[in-house]
Amino acid sequence: MAALHILRPGLFTTLQDLGRVGFRDLGVPPAGALDPVGLRLANALVGNAPGEGALELSYVGPTLRVEGGNIRIALTGPVAARRLRDGEVAVLDSNRSHLLLPGDVLELGAASGATLAVEGGFGLSPVLGSLATYTRAGLGPLGGRALAAGDVLPLNRPAVERGEKALAAPFDYGSGPLRVIAGPQDDHFTPEALQTLVSAEYRVGKDADRMGLRLEGPVLGHAKPPGIASDGLVAGCIQVPGNGAPILLLADHQTVGGYAKIATVISADLPRAGRSLPGDVLCFRRVGMEEAEAARADLERRVAAAIAAMAETRDGLDLAALYNANLVSGMVAGGEDEG
Repeated sequence: MAALHILRPGLFTTLQDLGRVGFRDLGVPPAGALDPVGLRLANALVGNAPGEGALELSYVGPTLRVEGGNIRIALTGPVAARRLRDGEVAVLDSNRSHLLLPGDVLELGAASGATLAVEGGFGLSPVLGSLATYTRAGLGPLGGRALAAGDVLPLNRPAVERGEKALAAPFDYGSGPLRVIAGPQDDHFTPEALQTLVSAEYRVGKDADRMGLRLEGPVLGHAKPPGIASDGLVAGCIQVPGNGAPILLLADHQTVGGYAKIATVISADLPRAGRSLPGDVLCFRRVGMEEAEAARADLERRVAAAIAAMAETRDGLDLAALYNANLVSGMVAGGEDEG
């Protein structure tokens, strides 16, 4: 059986899919990929279903050895990747698939919101219907923990022989401020607080993790006590505890919380937020529900277009030439803030 043998686990590498749905009433968060767009694109590059489980690489990726058969992998997102084969080293590009042979060693270095998918997916048993790893409660395959040296990840099937695929261009996640909807408890803050949130710069603190991003910058003043009767949370909520320092919640957020939430990042911008690293600067812009819904529809159209435009390739492809080619016509570019 084809498998990946983990030689070095990286800094924090976990199995993730599109999340564990339907258990919030039991206190179980969805977890899942911080960058679901990258996950969907990586799976498309190897012919998997969009929500197939894949490896999420945080900060520094793992070193893996291929065993038991040919495999096909795909990388999306910023990551340094090298293949070692018979004493020779080859640099592997992101945003495309690669055929690996038994004995190949894949070294993955610095990574920022990167994903590694494998053709056929991993032969591991779902927990509560999902391969998503939620380390705080030990839920998921491998006992709900990050990868460790010596782990062997079985694959559902070996790779079939065919050409590789590549994105026509790196996916555009957008730029500029993250768009937010005010509330649901914006009335718990001073009139100046929301204006501060959407006009100031915030830096991602060193305590950022899959649960949320602690933001460093101007404090947000409360007009009412910061504590509220605990209510439901979703990814993208911006909680503000009594110290006035906002926290942007991500995939591993708790299911309920007792701090007022000044705003919520729209779903179309969450993949970009999920790729943030400590030290990154974030800004916010307030939008209405109509713009938020239009942005989500635009994101889905662009993901579908990126998948439709994937090109069959062979080893030795000049990716620079491919990226400069106009492979998709008839598309309308979104605004500079859309992503």
